[in-house]
Amino acid sequence: MTKPKIIIIAGPTASGKSDLSVTLARQFGGEIISADSRQVYRGMDLGSGKITKKEMLGVPHYLLDIADPQKDYSVAQYQTAGHKAIADILTRHKLPIIVGGTGFYIQSLVDNLSLPVVPPNKSLRKKLETKSPAELLKILTRLDKNRAKEIDGKNPRRIVRAIEIATFLGEVPALKKEQKYDALQIGILMDFDLLKERIAKRLTKRLKQGMVAEVKKLHEQGLSWKKLESFGLEYRYLAQFLQKKITRAEMGEKIIADSLHYAKRQMTWFKKDKRIVWVKNGKEADKLVREFLK
Repeated sequence: MTKPKIIIIAGPTASGKSDLSVTLARQFGGEIISADSRQVYRGMDLGSGKITKKEMLGVPHYLLDIADPQKDYSVAQYQTAGHKAIADILTRHKLPIIVGGTGFYIQSLVDNLSLPVVPPNKSLRKKLETKSPAELLKILTRLDKNRAKEIDGKNPRRIVRAIEIATFLGEVPALKKEQKYDALQIGILMDFDLLKERIAKRLTKRLKQGMVAEVKKLHEQGLSWKKLESFGLEYRYLAQFLQKKITRAEMGEKIIADSLHYAKRQMTWFKKDKRIVWVKNGKEADKLVREFLK
């Protein structure tokens, strides 16, 4: 049986994934599914770089603003919602385009991973909440070396969840089931200096648009500083700035430096997948999609 075709647009933060995906969606009758672990949360817009209605140019987008930031949203939940969104798009004879920088979200759909159903362990979480990301990583390494190597070492929420699963099951499985789709995976390749420039420019723009006020509002709505910091990157340092732990200048420097580290980690993840075809511009991506859909 012929598998339905889907397109993946992956790459590091600030590489232009959203713009490229909208261009391709308009060109090839596509609809977009976000694969971003922070953009699923309501109210986390500027800090997560969520695409605006205006930037969507009329292209339908899915899996944005679907979760409450007070609650954890798992890869398993994302996978279920992602498969459902793909099926919905296909029934209307449109092309599903999955776009984002969260590699595990993308892999959960492309490889139809068999994800473990493990309930939250509140007492374990309480025991781990005082530990630093480095300490958490050591614990995970003892439990499951392979998962520890590939996880985002600066994301305590994700490390805690991996420890929880490994404690429950003995390891963190990533078993592949039969793939459901014929996927073309496109990665955006970008010069590192240009990426740094784009990250800095994007930060200035978002601060002007009210990113500090966004985080302040989230805190006023009940999100603790600890929870906000757990989202990493912009949210970590904006929360620290609002608590007067760091200056505004330090906040900016730390966001840029951490975003670059994050981009490197994203590229390490994506480069492991030899199925990803890397492009330098929209013209190369357009050509690939045209060939794939023939």
